[in-house]
Amino acid sequence: MPLDFNQLRELLAAIDQTNIEELTLKSADFELTVRKGIPTTPPPVEQPKPEGVMLPAPAPPPVEPPKDTPPKVPSLASPPVVDLRWEEVKSPMVGTFYRAAGPDEAPFVDVGDRIRTGQSVCIIEAMKLMNEIEAEVSGQVMEILVMNGEPVEYGQPLMRINPG
Repeated sequence: MPLDFNQLRELLAAIDQTNIEELTLKSADFELTVRKGIPTTPPPVEQPKPEGVMLPAPAPPPVEPPKDTPPKVPSLASPPVVDLRWEEVKSPMVGTFYRAAGPDEAPFVDVGDRIRTGQSVCIIEAMKLMNEIEAEVSGQVMEILVMNGEPVEYGQPLMRINPG
């Protein structure tokens, strides 16, 4: 059963709207398992405290400054302000983010580049398949939010584009 990228995206969106927690599709040449609602980190395990041992008192809550204190001015190292008009390029799948088609090749895009709708902006590797991600809007690349080779989640913002 061949499944193209748009059909996969529609399938994931449809599953997200249901109570289905796990779905497995198998054919002769591929297998796809989708799970939702599974925590990514295990819950913390509370250690039993030994009897007769004094534990330190919990830290006091942080002290709030008096109400008449002027607000703090953000430092120059603060992150850039995100313009609400910017469009996000989001990951359509779980996988590994790559900025270029190969290790010795130039990145698809850099911050400041002008892009057009349908242009490849990165690759997400999933299950040994390289999936080129295309821009859904024309504009200028304002931010690249993921490092090369970093794992990404479904729906995670990868880049921000100033349309126009």
